[in-house]
Amino acid sequence: QVQLVESGGGSVQAGGSLRLSCAASGGLLRQYKVGWFRQAPGKEREFVAATNWISPKIWYRESVKGRFTSSIDNPKNTLYLQMNSLKPEDTAVYFCAVRTKSGGYTPTSPSEYDAWGQGTQVTVSS
Repeated sequence: QVQLVESGGGSVQAGGSLRLSCAASGGLLRQYKVGWFRQAPGKEREFVAATNWISPKIWYRESVKGRFTSSIDNPKNTLYLQMNSLKPEDTAVYFCAVRTKSGGYTPTSPSEYDAWGQGTQVTVSS
């Protein structure tokens, strides 16, 4: 069973940068579909980025395009989310997720993923 451990969250001022890490064990990230989601207080979990390494194709939420970049370090079996030009509206708990099942799927839907990290808080102040 794949287990995910996140790190890298914190507090920054608007315009700053953070890099989130998601270290995996129990499976190879390059074999799975992976995603990043976030959840602000009182709001539903929302899609941020998703990657199908087999294609490869990366999808981004419209509001983060050009600012966020999802990447993978295969030897470290770690997924990264580089976040630049952060805005207060990016404040949320960020989660990485993995879909181990094969077949078609909707990369933007949290219900499509079957393993999740514990989440890491990102706070952006104005």
